[in-house]
Amino acid sequence: MEPIQPQQRRVADQVFQQSLDQLEDILQEIETEEEEIPQLPQLHITNLSEVEVDQDLIAIDLAALEDAVADIEQYLEEKTKTQEKL
Repeated sequence: MEPIQPQQRRVADQVFQQSLDQLEDILQEIETEEEEIPQLPQLHITNLSEVEVDQDLIAIDLAALEDAVADIEQYLEEKTKTQEKL
């Protein structure tokens, strides 16, 4: 195995330094692009219980709606029976 000559070392060092410079330029471009991208607003949910409360309210509203529909159906049935008797 031959020892690496000083000139070959310098050339390898130059190539390595150029690669590092290119990498640094790329990283700076990425950093600049990230600064230019506007941040999306964060959802404001302080804890999971808020989501659970909202889901409970939806369930309650659905149950109330079902009860109302049942009441209306019962009313219409009674009204129809009453009109049929007349």
